[in-house]
Amino acid sequence: MPELPEVEALAVFLREHAVGSVIGRIDVAALNVLQTADPPITALQGRDITGAVRFGKFLAIDCSGLHLITHLSRGGWLRWLDEPSQTPPKLGRGPLALRVHLFAPDATTPAFDLTEAGAKKRLAVWIVDDPQQVPGIARLGPDALALTRDEFAELLTDSTSRLKTLLIDQKILAGIGNAYSDEILHVAQQSPFATAGRLTDDEVTALYGAMRSVLTDAVTRSVGQDAARLKGEKRSGLRVHGRTGEPCLVCGDTVREVSYTDRSFQYCPTCQTGGKVLADRRMSRLLK
Repeated sequence: MPELPEVEALAVFLREHAVGSVIGRIDVAALNVLQTADPPITALQGRDITGAVRFGKFLAIDCSGLHLITHLSRGGWLRWLDEPSQTPPKLGRGPLALRVHLFAPDATTPAFDLTEAGAKKRLAVWIVDDPQQVPGIARLGPDALALTRDEFAELLTDSTSRLKTLLIDQKILAGIGNAYSDEILHVAQQSPFATAGRLTDDEVTALYGAMRSVLTDAVTRSVGQDAARLKGEKRSGLRVHGRTGEPCLVCGDTVREVSYTDRSFQYCPTCQTGGKVLADRRMSRLLK
């Protein structure tokens, strides 16, 4: 899933490549991608792209006061096309959800695609006058990179949530998903199952520092990359997430996994749980 660093990099990429362009034809290849009907998506045609910003994991493109907002969900992505096909795509075929054709200031006609891999289609697009009209944006907590240490500590105070749960709850903290929460907890040397409200001051400081360093390092690696290379850049920088069975890069212990119905997280027992192997709920059910 694209998270704060990748969505920030996509916003920067669009500011560098799309701002100043005029929107031309818009091809909708998946009808369920549109979450709003008024104003219609055709209202974007002929408008200048004037900006691109991030709200948590939402990407917002300012089209002269009207906003095209997307949440890329788990399998979505933005692809830039220097020479897009002029043949309209067929509905419901392949990963393409939406294509926006552009007239660039240099007289070229690029486009960008919103695509989604996998059978479950969750990528969403809104056309709104104000980004706060998107329910998911209106419910967002403070941005993970905008908090001070004391503000972060206040979020944890008296919380009975596990650290893993708290870090990925967008209503509490915006921008962090499954992958970077694993990385943050590994750098902070804290268990995913630790109770947020029971951390000591030193542990809060360590967790806050890990959050800042992991996210800012990922943003630094991502910004300036071609949009097509961002997924590979994210994977190359991960220390535990997605590396089940591999040796921990810090201590050499085996990276372990806890699996749920439709997702999993990874951690290092030596670095994070005092050597304890956490119960894998999926395996526990199979063994009963």
